[in-house]
Amino acid sequence: MTDRDWDAELKKIDAEMAKQASRPAPAPSRATAPAPAAQPSAPTGGMAGGMAGFGMPSAPATSNFGVYARLTLAVAIGVGIIFWPYANRCGMGLAGYLGAVGAVVVSGAWSAVWTFRHRAGRAHVLALLLVLWGLILASLDVLPRIGYAEPTVEHPAAWACE
Repeated sequence: MTDRDWDAELKKIDAEMAKQASRPAPAPSRATAPAPAAQPSAPTGGMAGGMAGFGMPSAPATSNFGVYARLTLAVAIGVGIIFWPYANRCGMGLAGYLGAVGAVVVSGAWSAVWTFRHRAGRAHVLALLLVLWGLILASLDVLPRIGYAEPTVEHPAAWACE
């Protein structure tokens, strides 16, 4: 256990919060950028860790439109990969297909980061499912070729065409 007196620490935090609340907020100036507020010295964990003004960053200033636009683009790529029009059994066709599947995974991860930052829970789950979808598609073609899965007619064991 620690030798810290948490009641005293919390009283300090309460006093600092009361001092901050009693000060009027300065009017924002259009000519200059706002100066960052002085950070009070408080523990970063525990109850004070999640409060604004105690070292935790606030939500980004971008809009939700950008988040959902990224997610829509990623979902369009994930659905579009189903309709891949080129031969992808071997050779350059396979390389192009695996590159497009990599784009599905990257776009899903890109969307997952943005949805997480903007606290969009359902959209984040969709983005993670999109990453999983891309990994499944990649594994269908890679695993038979490295000897881990049973080769089939659609997914042969050879990387190059004969």
